[in-house]
This record gives sequence, C-alpha cells and structure tokens, in this order.
Amino acid sequence: MNLFTPAEVAKNYIAAGKGKVRTPVPKMFLLAVLAGVFIAMGGIGATTAAVSIPLPSVGKLVGACVFPGGLTMVLLAGSELFTGNCLLTIPLLEKEITAAGMAKNWVVVYLGNFAGSLLAAAGVVFSHQVSLFNNGMAVSVISTAAGKCSLPFGDALIKGILCNFLVCIAVWISFAAKDVAGKIAGLFFPIMIFVLSGFEHSIANMYYIAAGLFAKNIPVYAQAAAEAGIDTGSLTWGNFLVANLLPVTIGNIIGGAVCVGSAYWLIYLKKTEK
Repeated sequence: MNLFTPAEVAKNYIAAGKGKVRTPVPKMFLLAVLAGVFIAMGGIGATTAAVSIPLPSVGKLVGACVFPGGLTMVLLAGSELFTGNCLLTIPLLEKEITAAGMAKNWVVVYLGNFAGSLLAAAGVVFSHQVSLFNNGMAVSVISTAAGKCSLPFGDALIKGILCNFLVCIAVWISFAAKDVAGKIAGLFFPIMIFVLSGFEHSIANMYYIAAGLFAKNIPVYAQAAAEAGIDTGSLTWGNFLVANLLPVTIGNIIGGAVCVGSAYWLIYLKKTEK
C-alpha cells in the first residue's frame, strides 16, 4: 500500500512530535526562520502571479495554486512551522511530551517564523521586486496588508480557525504519503482552498502585513497605493500585532490543535474502557 492509514499517521506523528520538542533551541529557531522564509516565498510567488493576470478572479485562483509551494518547501526541505506544529497536541494527549515542552516549541518556532517572514518581507520590498507591473505589485501588497489589518476580531479569529484546520489537514495528508509526489499532491488542495477562500494564516500574515508596512513607507509605492484609492489608515504595526496576529494566532491554535490534532487523537489513539 502506498499510503499510511489515518490510524498509522496518528501513531507516526507521536515520534515526529517527540523529535520536534527535543530539538535543541538554537536549531529549532533556525529551522523556524527557514520555514518563515519558505511560507513568505510562497506568498511572494502567489502575489506576483496574481498581479500579472488582468482578471482578478482568475489571478486569485492562479495565486492560490502557486502558494502551496511554500508548504512544500517547509515539509520536504526540513523546517519548523508553528501552524503545522499545532498537531503537537497528539503526542501531548498521549503523554509522550509535556505541556511545557509543547509550549516551548510553539514559542521558539513562532518567533523564528516571525524573524524569517520579516527578512523575506524586507528583501522583497527593499530589492524593489514589488515595483513589478508598474508598481502594481506594490499596490497589491499594500492593499492586502491594509485589508488584513481592518478585519474585525471575530472575523479574523474564525478565518484563523478555518485556515489552520485546512493547513493541518494538508500536513496530515502529507504524512500519509510514502513518496515525494504523494506528499506534494496531498498537501496541494487543502492549501489552495484556504488561500482561494481568503482564510487567515498567522505566519503568512507575518510576511504579507510586514511587506505592506515596509512598502507603505516608500514614497513611490505609497503614492501608487493612494492613486489606486487604497486607505492605509489601518496599516500600522499596532494593528498588525493586535488586530490581526492576535486573533488569527488564537484561531490557528483552535483550528489545528483542537479541530485536527485533538480530534484525531480521540478517534485513533484514545484508549476506551471495554
């Protein structure tokens, strides 16, 4: 059989999760930086593809098909992604890791992902890659960031839940495959669906909003955004951290740790009384 069954995936993830928690902090942080860069690269590619297509609906679909390249790099190149690591509730509930170990992993990986995302955002803006299409990409970057910072708390929270439900399902399916082609094919559609639907991913947003903030402070890009009628009043570092990242991160934890990790532990691993 070319696939692990869902029950086998659950058992296999226990060993994987124990390895994640036991990774030395410096290595854990560096792996997380790489994951932040990988996800940002998926976002950069998605935006570049979308802006190159005149019809917005088609551009959004094409961008959604490009973005899964980010998670492909995360899972196959080797790195640590906070949203995927929400599945650590599986070895936690099996009492193979401690809550403190899981919390340490989440904090270190989250910070590393943030660092990697900021590096990629700075690189793409200050290299003037966003000047593509007569500054059309810069306009898209600023518009996306401003929209994310304008979300009501409840909307951001729920979109965060829906997003990481799909991301962790993508990770789960990739663990089911026994070859590289199967892993890529398995993760593709859940990730495409979350991007196409406009759900909120905390690590992707670290790139998207940071890039918008950096671009906003470059006069030529700010002018292009103003001419396009984009209101950037909501695009501040405070709104980035509090209005978007806070609710989206909470939602991501619920969607991944509870709706996928805990649910599959209950289904496949929880021992029941006869």
